[in-house]
Amino acid sequence: MSSNLTAAGFPTQALTGEMLELDEDDDLEVFSKDVTLTDGSSVSASLPTSPSSMTNQYRFEEESDARDIFVTVDNPESHVTALETFITYRVVTKTTRSDFDSCEYEVRRRYQDFLWLRDRLEETHPTLIVHPLPEKFVMKGMVERFNNDFIETRRKALHKFLCRIAEHSILSCNADFKIFLTAQAWELTSHKKQGPGLLSRMGDTVRAVAASVRGVKNRPEEFVAMQEYVDTFSQRMGSLDKVTQRIFKEMKEYLDDLKQYGPTYVLWSGSEEELVEPLKGVAGCIDKCCQATEEQLSQMSDNLVPLLHEYVLCSDTIKAVLRRRDNIQTEYEAKYDILVNKQADREALTETEDLSIMLGRLLGKVPEEARQQQEQRLHGQIEELKGEVEKLEDKVECANSALKGDWERWQSKMRGDVKAGFVSTAQKNIDYHEKCLAVWESFLTSVNADQSVEKSAGLNS
Repeated sequence: MSSNLTAAGFPTQALTGEMLELDEDDDLEVFSKDVTLTDGSSVSASLPTSPSSMTNQYRFEEESDARDIFVTVDNPESHVTALETFITYRVVTKTTRSDFDSCEYEVRRRYQDFLWLRDRLEETHPTLIVHPLPEKFVMKGMVERFNNDFIETRRKALHKFLCRIAEHSILSCNADFKIFLTAQAWELTSHKKQGPGLLSRMGDTVRAVAASVRGVKNRPEEFVAMQEYVDTFSQRMGSLDKVTQRIFKEMKEYLDDLKQYGPTYVLWSGSEEELVEPLKGVAGCIDKCCQATEEQLSQMSDNLVPLLHEYVLCSDTIKAVLRRRDNIQTEYEAKYDILVNKQADREALTETEDLSIMLGRLLGKVPEEARQQQEQRLHGQIEELKGEVEKLEDKVECANSALKGDWERWQSKMRGDVKAGFVSTAQKNIDYHEKCLAVWESFLTSVNADQSVEKSAGLNS
């Protein structure tokens, strides 16, 4: 990349490194279908549309400005034990909800507790969009594991995570969220142990893998469009994130160079009596540009950089939600296919003798008796499968309803955030360049005035 001129008027060399790189050390936690059944009923093999009471729990209420729960994450503390060093954060909750025993709570939580909460929310509400936690990564050149910038960046991200949950009409009513906000450390540890066991989690993983291998047959068009949107959004936001981080890094290095640049003019002025004022003037302009650049870096670090990276993580979260929705539909389709096959087997009994009847003759059984036994067995299996298919049909409908509602909510929130972030960045860029421009214009005015005075003095003499 070629060199570019900065607002202060000096060239800065483009850099090739990335500001962030993923770290595999877990200790570095910064940012962690239609067929009619024989009884006359029917089951849809495409998108389930039967009414279900389960759907009611996912009807999103209109957003209201009157919130009844507020959460703050602050006051980080470092803890050193013989085995580990970690940070805990104070989580303060204020609420007017009647299901809380008190109106205010104060607990301390570490990053692992936030991870647990996110996992529990995703398990309980697989097709709701849970705001992402900051991933685990390190900055190149970071010496201390828990320096102040490190901790503050993490605190802001964890605070936003809890605020987004508190703003959500469904997630904020989750029982695990309430426990996270109210339980003392030992109570939370005890509650965690009551969760799904290892074998249960492994079974869920195996079913998810099997569903992904089988693949969904008839994904509704709206979710196809949703997937395409997220893929495009992810690519664009990822590109913006990388470029913004690169610009941020270049500005930091430019600032470091600028801080070394100014004193050079001061030293030079000591040996040039005729240029003392202009040289000191340039040095003063550089110092003021340093201050403006520091402010610009601060606003980028606080606003634009985390905003873009947050929505890179959001796109990954929504992709995972879409996969879970597909897995639920795939499970339904697989069970439905089994039901169809069993129905076909029962219909075949009325048309031809199958192997089991022939075997019954060999064993001395009456063919009609063998047929009836086979029909009864199939009837029981079909009735059981019909119940399972109906439950899965309701589950798919519930999942679809939840995702559609949350998708609209997320898009509205995202567009508001991105628009506000870009407007703020644009204004800050204008302010930054205007400050630097004013500094250099003031210098030129001063120099020109001095030259005019000198010319006038020369003419008078």
